[in-house]
Amino acid sequence: MKPHRFHPEGDKEYAEAAAHYVGIGAELGGRFYDEIERLIAEACAAPRRYRRRHPPPLHGCFPYALLYLDEPDRMWIVAVMPLKRDLDYCKHRLTG
Repeated sequence: MKPHRFHPEGDKEYAEAAAHYVGIGAELGGRFYDEIERLIAEACAAPRRYRRRHPPPLHGCFPYALLYLDEPDRMWIVAVMPLKRDLDYCKHRLTG
C-alpha cells in the first residue's frame, strides 16, 4: 500500500468537514472520519479502483469526493469535498 499526503488545502477541507460533522454530533463526526479514512486506505491499496473524474487524473469516491493523484511513490490527496461542488475549483492544486 502506498503512503499518502494531503495538499494543504485538501487537508484543511478535511479538517473543516470533520469539524462540521462533529458540531452536528460526535457520532456523526466519527462516522465521517471513519468513512474518509476507509476511502483513503482503499485508494492507497488500489488507486485505479474508482472512476476517473475531470480534471484528470483525479479520482472520486462517493458520496464525498476524495480527489487524488496516483503518483509513483505516494497518493497525493488534492481535495476532500462534497460531490455537489464544482470539480474545477481545485485544478490549481495539481501543480503543487
